[in-house]
Amino acid sequence: MRDISILSSILKRINRKGYKAYKDIEGIYTLGGGILLEVLHAQGDPFASPSKIRIKIPIEKTSFPRELFNSPVRKIAFQDYILRVFAKHISRLSKLRGTGKSGLYFVDAGKQKILLRSDCTIKNEHLEIRFTCGLPARGRSILADVAEDMLCREIPHAASQIRWDLFNKEEAAEFVNTAEDAEYIREQLPSKGIVSFIADGSILPRSSGVHDTPLKNAVVFKSPDTLKVSFKTLHHGEIVGMGIPEGVTLIVGGGFHGKSTLLSAIEQGIYLHIPKDGREWVVTLSSAVKVRSEDGRYIEGVDISPFINNLPNRADTHFFCTENASGSTSVAAAIMEALEMKAKVLLLDEDTTATNFLIRDARMQRLIEKEREPITPFIDRVRELYQNYRVSTVMVVGGAGDYLDVADTVIAMDAYIPKDYTKKAKEIAIQMPVDRVKEPVQPLSIPAPRIMLPESFTVRKSHKIRSKGLKEIIFGTEVIDVSFVEQIVDDSQLRAVAEIIRHLSKKKHFKGMAQELKDIEERIASEGFDWLTKHPVFGLAFVRSFEVASSLNRMRTLRVKTGEGRR
Repeated sequence: MRDISILSSILKRINRKGYKAYKDIEGIYTLGGGILLEVLHAQGDPFASPSKIRIKIPIEKTSFPRELFNSPVRKIAFQDYILRVFAKHISRLSKLRGTGKSGLYFVDAGKQKILLRSDCTIKNEHLEIRFTCGLPARGRSILADVAEDMLCREIPHAASQIRWDLFNKEEAAEFVNTAEDAEYIREQLPSKGIVSFIADGSILPRSSGVHDTPLKNAVVFKSPDTLKVSFKTLHHGEIVGMGIPEGVTLIVGGGFHGKSTLLSAIEQGIYLHIPKDGREWVVTLSSAVKVRSEDGRYIEGVDISPFINNLPNRADTHFFCTENASGSTSVAAAIMEALEMKAKVLLLDEDTTATNFLIRDARMQRLIEKEREPITPFIDRVRELYQNYRVSTVMVVGGAGDYLDVADTVIAMDAYIPKDYTKKAKEIAIQMPVDRVKEPVQPLSIPAPRIMLPESFTVRKSHKIRSKGLKEIIFGTEVIDVSFVEQIVDDSQLRAVAEIIRHLSKKKHFKGMAQELKDIEERIASEGFDWLTKHPVFGLAFVRSFEVASSLNRMRTLRVKTGEGRR
């Protein structure tokens, strides 16, 4: 451990040398007051991934009130807030100062979601912040004077701003209290028989398909009286809004009236949101999973027999494998995979789900006899899922009116305002009976655990495991397409999935997939991401075991076994 003046001396010594000489600055330096700056990795080229830096600050030096991080949810929220404050200070100093990434700072501080992140932790009486920066060069020659500005002045200055007396205290407290109250509401949902809550006054529409900020001048959400519920909170009094009951709920309405917007808010309600996001009081059970059709996806050893059986080619649908799934087989697999992971709420949109999977109406039943139709449509399973397994369904429906016969609750969106159409829907179902008959089915059973086989993760050491935006994970020569896993919302989550796959690739024996991934999720929540990687890791964010499973299920090298069989 060396004084920061030593870092300044090293930089002067390597000025104008080849870029790789930056390796000399790797190490730990004291900034005074017990604050440490560590250069963990100096990049070998100005165009390479930026250099990794971390600072450690004694908690006593920050004077942060202990009540801001005295519980798991408050700690996650306050760490998230600190990282945003640091990012604001350091970003003001970030500017291109040479070749490649020279002079730029990169802080993985997130946007609208509050998540556990690898880059800010409070542990062992220290606050640690991690970030990256581009060490400056002209061509491939070191610019020591600029580097000295960055490492010896700018970064220490940004670190010095992480003190309670310099924080916006009201904003910080509201950030933490909002997160705690949203989680407090989530804990109360089961006791009230509710799977999701949308508070009055929420702003659900987003600015655009690529910007997650609230739409300006959007219609404010207002609950129908018949679905109105209230929750007591710890810091915000009583919050009133619409509760979506357990069971089968349909979201209906004309085109462009907000059906999919409401469903999107519900599926994103598994996350905590920042104050003023508009969805900070949209809270959904954490076991809710969005499923959809996905033509061409990979399926490995999934029991889709409750929905698809007696295929003409006699393929085994109790242990179904395919390289190129159809719309109906892909959504059948997605549902069974979600049930395997112990999902308690299924979220579907008619627009993104194969029609022949959702419904076979009376005319088609008359035209094609059941013995020639291998698909048991979802409409004939949806009530069974709830009655036998307490798995609720929330579904956007635009044209499949037969679902009125199986719905417990019907919410109509009218110009983004919800209305309770349950009574009207039941009256129509009685007045306009359909000739469709419920198709005979064998009782549905929750799928047996699938156990991953070690050969799933065969990858040479020279092969990389990395993520690419929100779309892909590169695993050796394999590309895992996760573009339709809609509840992955942050690039950092996908990087975490990639690291979990790396971790799994080192194992020789596995439990059932659900238990294996739940154990990893719990270890990360309790011990942090460094447990996963065994070294300081940057740019990762918490991701549920559901999304990790969805990624693994799309990995074309995946091989599994169950009591029913194996490849």
